[in-house]
Amino acid sequence: MSRLRLLFTAIASAALLLVPATAQTALADSATPSLAKQSALADTAGCGKTPTLRSGSQSITTNGKNRSFILRIPDNYNNTTPYRLIFGFHWNGGTANDVDSGGTSGYPWSYYGLRALSNNTAIFVAPQGLNNGWANSGGEDVTFVDDMIRRIEADLCVDTAQRFALGFSYGGGMSYALACARATVFRAVAVYAGAQLSGCSGGTEPVAYIGLHGLRDPVLNISAGRSLRDRFVRNNGCTPQNPPEPAQGSLTHIVTYYSGCRTGYPVAWAAFDAGHTPGPVDGRPGDFEPGENSWTRPVVWEFFTQLGGGNPNPPDTSALRGVGSNRCLDVTGASQANGALAQIWDCNGQANQQWTSTSAGELRVYGNKCLDVNGAGTADGTAVIIWDCNGQNNQKWRLNADGSITAVGANKCLDVSGAGTANGTRMQIWTCHAGANQKWTRV
Repeated sequence: MSRLRLLFTAIASAALLLVPATAQTALADSATPSLAKQSALADTAGCGKTPTLRSGSQSITTNGKNRSFILRIPDNYNNTTPYRLIFGFHWNGGTANDVDSGGTSGYPWSYYGLRALSNNTAIFVAPQGLNNGWANSGGEDVTFVDDMIRRIEADLCVDTAQRFALGFSYGGGMSYALACARATVFRAVAVYAGAQLSGCSGGTEPVAYIGLHGLRDPVLNISAGRSLRDRFVRNNGCTPQNPPEPAQGSLTHIVTYYSGCRTGYPVAWAAFDAGHTPGPVDGRPGDFEPGENSWTRPVVWEFFTQLGGGNPNPPDTSALRGVGSNRCLDVTGASQANGALAQIWDCNGQANQQWTSTSAGELRVYGNKCLDVNGAGTADGTAVIIWDCNGQNNQKWRLNADGSITAVGANKCLDVSGAGTANGTRMQIWTCHAGANQKWTRV
């Protein structure tokens, strides 16, 4: 079945799942021992073992029922390397195979595009819901996840600090249920166009959380996604705000990282001008664009990988050297004043060249100043300055695997003006083009 038909199925049937919170049955755990308290951050029993599990379909008995899931083990699996473990949940009427295969888009959209981006650094699991959904009656789907984790980690080498869940629509509701019930088991969740459809047993502990939702979602209104997000804004101790969202008709998206969150527990919100879809594409009005073209792939992957466990850009403090200039990102005159320009200069190890990447997506200098797009501008050539850190989108930066650094608010790259190489050449944002003046290395 094509991805187009599957999404129509999700749209047609998800409306049936909107049950008032007051009518939902409390989801108690079954008699199967819970993983909820097993939160030690350690390698698993499968480390060092010759695995018996293989990629492909698996069966398991849980809660007295035969259930199934698809497992994908890295091609170059090493039994002494602890891997991320990522669960991808299908939508209402979808299947595990749809998530695993990527539908008509194939491998580039497998597991919502994360499998290709992982480059064999993660183990992926696509569980199959009962009746192609995630009602989670009596907590049985949460227990199903517990049992899959036990089976996988007894045989494979997993980093228990790096378990993640993501899903679209009903699958988003299931990911949210895990955020509520298994916050000490999962490091982070990503909820695409979700609502409280699979319950929320517990829901008082922090977990890293990213929500993605369309302004024009006709199936699960964006207000439902905001409500899910706000639970973890509270749990994670973030500063409450009404994050900016794009105008209807703009066909764009805005990603906001909340400020003030507990260290290691970021919350991000990605609002986009589209409908009920996990794969919106900027500039395209439809909800059925090829997923591999969607900005959601890198946004979710980078949200997950910032949290450690092999993150190519771990939070740290160091200089950033321009590939094209061989000079470092620098604050003009070592100034600490708001509005001081960013530039390149000979690398010298001074405080005005030491940048700390934070879990909130900031690049801090002097401890309390942030790299900032002047005036929250989005136009090519807008100057890059420093300013008091304030949690706004124009102070959020995404360090990409190719060495580029994206200004989240503008969706443009940190750029050395005119591809200059001389001391004092100013910094700006510019449309990303993969040139050497937009590439950086940590030194």
